[in-house]
Amino acid sequence: MTAPALAHTSEELISAEGPVLAHNYHPLPVVVARAEGSWVEDVEGRRYLDMLAGYSALNFGHRNPVLIEAAHRQLDRLTLTSRAFHNDRLAQFARSLAELTGLEMVLPMNTGAEAVESAVKVARKWAYEVKGVAPDRATIVVAADNFHGRTTTIVSFSTDETARTGFGPFTPGFRIVPYNDLAALEAAVDETTAAVLIEPIQGEAGVVIPADGYLTGVRELTRRNGCLFIADEIQSGLGRTGTTLAVDHEGVVPDLLLLGKALGGGIVPVSAVVGRRDVLGVLRPGEHGSTFGGNPLAAAVGSAVVGLLETGEFQRRAAELGVVLRDGLAALVGRGVEGFRARGLWAGVDIDPAIGTGREISEGLMREGVLVKDTHGSTIRLAPPLTITGEELRSALGSLEKVLGQGA
Repeated sequence: MTAPALAHTSEELISAEGPVLAHNYHPLPVVVARAEGSWVEDVEGRRYLDMLAGYSALNFGHRNPVLIEAAHRQLDRLTLTSRAFHNDRLAQFARSLAELTGLEMVLPMNTGAEAVESAVKVARKWAYEVKGVAPDRATIVVAADNFHGRTTTIVSFSTDETARTGFGPFTPGFRIVPYNDLAALEAAVDETTAAVLIEPIQGEAGVVIPADGYLTGVRELTRRNGCLFIADEIQSGLGRTGTTLAVDHEGVVPDLLLLGKALGGGIVPVSAVVGRRDVLGVLRPGEHGSTFGGNPLAAAVGSAVVGLLETGEFQRRAAELGVVLRDGLAALVGRGVEGFRARGLWAGVDIDPAIGTGREISEGLMREGVLVKDTHGSTIRLAPPLTITGEELRSALGSLEKVLGQGA
């Protein structure tokens, strides 16, 4: 039997999702049908300025012409071989990504969570084969309030009870310490420690930026204790903070770097573990894999993303417009904003709870034609495409001022 055609109003489309989609998200009630640059349009033709950019997956804007052209060219040639065979795009992608990040070897995957899971496996294997940790005794130290994904192993070391409750039993082998606390980290590291896994900036927690010197301290501590430093830059990397990587603000080079989201240009899921050759080199054929990881379409788009970043244009834009963002938010402190944290074109904004929850403020901004998303109570996140103009950014900040003035 042919399925009935769906209705075309936003309200009807949202209602149609209920019976057939698992309720794992709570989206804002907007149904996007078209997009370009920093703007999206719903099915009724209403336009919205996108100030979320797919949680940084759309760093280069919707339908970036360079990336779309790269995808079109590859679609006409070859999309998938699986890793049973080689393809003619993968070597270029891996080489250019390694050079961009200052590392040596690439393990291509698809989603951010897969990159994290892959790094956990690599770190454990490295601990057994290189460091000499006793079998099945390796530990990995992580930070409280982290967000690395939602697989069973990853939620095993989450402190977010919403992410954990009902999904046990959990994977052992992780130690959780407070973020931005080098003393606690030092106390948790011992001879069983394979790696320290942290976000250089905690995104889901509300764009939490550690104190100056923290990342340098993590690097020194891991080197001194003979364990790996794994930096999860799936949200913070690839231009978002005004540098290619967030660790670049302290000139730190991790042993393993996790990338995703923007690496696929908002077109296809692409992630990667990038690292030292002697670390990723512990993997042998058959020990890890992915049918779609490193597929030709992903490699073509990923190579084009690296090409955009090689010019430095997007990093400069994020740094320069980041000043506009910080100044605009600073002017709202005490006027509905309790505080904020910002680096580059990325900010976590704490709203006065007396005015509204983060969800209510997000809905108010939606009515003003601006899309953001809440996290943890009265905090909203701002992460516009790096293609946004200064005028568009100031307009969004004006809309936030208006919504705060009205109350939710």
